[in-house]
Amino acid sequence: MPQQRKGAIREAIVAAARKIQAQGLSPGRSGNISVRWKDGMLITASGIPAEAMDAKTDVVFVDASGKWAAKGKRPSSEWRFHKAIYEARPGIGAVVHCHSRFATALACAHLAIPSFHYMAAKAGGADIPLTPYATYGTPELAKHAAAALKSRNACLLANHGQIAIGATLEDALELAEEVEVLAAQYVTARSVGEPVLLPADEMQRVIEKFKTYGKAANPPKTRRAKPST
Repeated sequence: MPQQRKGAIREAIVAAARKIQAQGLSPGRSGNISVRWKDGMLITASGIPAEAMDAKTDVVFVDASGKWAAKGKRPSSEWRFHKAIYEARPGIGAVVHCHSRFATALACAHLAIPSFHYMAAKAGGADIPLTPYATYGTPELAKHAAAALKSRNACLLANHGQIAIGATLEDALELAEEVEVLAAQYVTARSVGEPVLLPADEMQRVIEKFKTYGKAANPPKTRRAKPST
């Protein structure tokens, strides 16, 4: 991958970090973002406020063995669960972690997001699971996160926040936003009564429908190269 492309990814990561902060999804210095690159990942540096990030110095490359350059910034303290997720999900291209208000509130109450609304299927299953608690930045938390995301594209981290993943950074960002919307709706529903959960067969129908949601009905055909004469 050429250097220019690497620079573009760095810029996109910083823009994404600023976006989730502006939306209130990741207040202060919380949260981190990564994109798969070469045999490792490009990830936001540790403890840098989004508005102060410099794409050249505050996005760190961590290789497949978990090493980064001795000089320069350290990667986010959560690099381990980013690495574990990429290893568990080869098709995933980006990871977004944030401490959004309602998702974090549910995580602190040790409540997953169940099938109260069909949009939960956007995360790839009938619910959005909750991981067991583990200290931030530890191998234990990485293990929990990777396990929860083996068959889902989002999860809540107990007493911590949320993770959303996607094939692209745009996909992961969109899902992180949706998780927060669902969390807010679930908290509100619980405040007025007991949310009615959709049955498993209905959620399975929705999961199947989401496989083509937002995709072109008639994708352009690939032109075949003319045979040489």
